[in-house]
Amino acid sequence: MRPLPRRGLALALGAIVLAGCGGGGSPPDGGRATPTAHISHSTGTERRAAPEPARPWNVHPPSVAALGDSITRGFNACDPLTDCPEASWATGSRTKVDSLSQRLAATAPATRSWNVAESGARVADLPDQARTAAAHRPAMVTVLIGANDACRPSEDAMTPVAEFRAEFGAALAYLHRVLPATQILVASIPDLKRLWSVGVTNPIGKEIWKLGLCPSMLRDADSRSTAAEQRRTAVRNRVVAYNSALGQVCAAYARCRYDGGAVFDYRFGTDELSTWDWFHPNERGQARLARILSGVALG
Repeated sequence: MRPLPRRGLALALGAIVLAGCGGGGSPPDGGRATPTAHISHSTGTERRAAPEPARPWNVHPPSVAALGDSITRGFNACDPLTDCPEASWATGSRTKVDSLSQRLAATAPATRSWNVAESGARVADLPDQARTAAAHRPAMVTVLIGANDACRPSEDAMTPVAEFRAEFGAALAYLHRVLPATQILVASIPDLKRLWSVGVTNPIGKEIWKLGLCPSMLRDADSRSTAAEQRRTAVRNRVVAYNSALGQVCAAYARCRYDGGAVFDYRFGTDELSTWDWFHPNERGQARLARILSGVALG
């Protein structure tokens, strides 16, 4: 998700917080084997060789690189207006989070990790992140992207689904081409309308939202007009379409796992959202993401 404007939020927080805010060479098909045709010299007939077995999914990869946006950077999880990668669900070091990389380290003590996500990133930024991650040659890559493609100034400004699919597909094709043995874990985008329905009950959160956080969903937070409800539903439907694209593109690769909508389906509570914006996951919310996605990666 995109961070809040710093100047506006810094002024608001001053009053609000005091008020009680507590190796290449593989084709870009993910290593799926294609049968090879051979001609029998004795009969002149064609016979097709059996495909090579796919590499089994390794539940003990020795390294992980995390791609994505402010959720994976841990934005607002520790301090206001600040990334907190140590609280990231993917690569964080905080014991209370028990991140994916920490869980991997329990079985592979030499596990290394890199968080190359960027707060405010959209899917168009993913190919560049993929190139940065590829330089580390990680055994696993995690991807959680798309909230900022829906969190736009208006519904019309949201990233078109076809464009979203193309950008995501380009990133995965690149990773599978240059890192054919690397596993990719793809997380679904959270239900932004659910986050609105939780945060709207908090007066402080609604004041923060007025500073410009995810306006396509959070604008006029208290309005129950037909137009406001239709706008929120349109944003939610776009997230559903993005998640469908994530799953479909991932399914084309043998070395890719999609969470099946597990993150989207999870119903975050107020105790799992940052008290700095009532929208991003706090440390507890990051821990929940770690449990959900570790279950997918290591299950």
